[in-house]
Amino acid sequence: MQDGTFTVSREDWSLHRQGHLDQQRHREKVLEAIRHNLADLVAEESIILAGGETVIKVPIRSLEEYRFRYDWEGRNHVGQGDGKSRVGQSLGPVRPASGPATGQRAGDQPGVDYYEADITVDELAELVFADLGLPHLDQKPTPELQQEAFAFRDVRRHGITGNLDRRRTLLAALKRAQQARGDPAAPVAITREDLRFKTWEEEWQEQASAVVLAMMDTSASMGTFEKYVARSFFFWMVRFLRTRYARVHIRFLAHDTRAREVTEQEFFSKGESGGTRCSSVYELALAILRADYPPDQYNVYAFHFSDGDNLPADNGRCLELVHALLDYPAAVGYGEIAARGSPHGARLGSVYEQLDHPRFTAVTIREKQDVYPALQAFFGPAAPGPAQGQGAAAHG
Repeated sequence: MQDGTFTVSREDWSLHRQGHLDQQRHREKVLEAIRHNLADLVAEESIILAGGETVIKVPIRSLEEYRFRYDWEGRNHVGQGDGKSRVGQSLGPVRPASGPATGQRAGDQPGVDYYEADITVDELAELVFADLGLPHLDQKPTPELQQEAFAFRDVRRHGITGNLDRRRTLLAALKRAQQARGDPAAPVAITREDLRFKTWEEEWQEQASAVVLAMMDTSASMGTFEKYVARSFFFWMVRFLRTRYARVHIRFLAHDTRAREVTEQEFFSKGESGGTRCSSVYELALAILRADYPPDQYNVYAFHFSDGDNLPADNGRCLELVHALLDYPAAVGYGEIAARGSPHGARLGSVYEQLDHPRFTAVTIREKQDVYPALQAFFGPAAPGPAQGQGAAAHG
């Protein structure tokens, strides 16, 4: 640069940016490792207990860099051989070395080097919600649901380097040079006055109107594991909806033998007691929809989590009410929390297996790590419909 002007050259500047490229590659490796552990991170208990205001430490295995090692003395080393071996020749059986510690036995091998990377819950949520969205979202006459979007609609003379509009910058330089010299073949120097930067505007796109009914079993049969899994799913669901959409209606319903609408705080802190009659929460959901959400104006989403331990005489009624919910422009999801080894028997989930509807999805959760596959089954690109998580069995 001379006298405030820029000269176009063919010099390769990639070496000057090597530090930035290495930093970017490191960040990509960290995000890749986090994506491979999303199921474990979503199930992290400290996130739920802290209300999402925390920083998570993720173990990342370190990568050994390749390097040249010179041997100026030319000494023989182990495995070098004498040059008389032939291709395909067997060198004898391979004896396995002593392995790392297993069980209560002490091992004699070193551990794997790793370090801990810090990631905030907001950054984790961005990875978890990357491919999620409300399924079957139809446009309504009076849309309320909005989604944030960015539009590049303006070009300015000042901005960040990453948004430099090269085409407009070159055109501005050519136009200025031609006006000044009148010779189109003359070399062109780009000045600061020629720089053009794309700028964006934040906007909200109106999409539809939607209401989400969060329904949770709070009967005495919901133990510590079942309660944690249900609250974990709804924690991420609520965070997803409020992150991705604006002004979405969320109603919280809890039930034992009777159902009632509760506040969000009560929903995530209410204890367990009483028997179980799941049809009560479906009846309350339908009453709320009839009173407040006309089917021609709202998309309806209902998600129910239970341990499936319902009164056998009530299962048929539940099936009827789910059909009534599906008569709305709705997607219905049911999550049954059954720890590994628990009998399936006449649980409510076995009744829903006969329900074949494109807008109904049922999942079975047996481990905490199955919460993330459940989110994908309900809100993923293929939701609702047949899906298979890492550990959660899903059918639609």
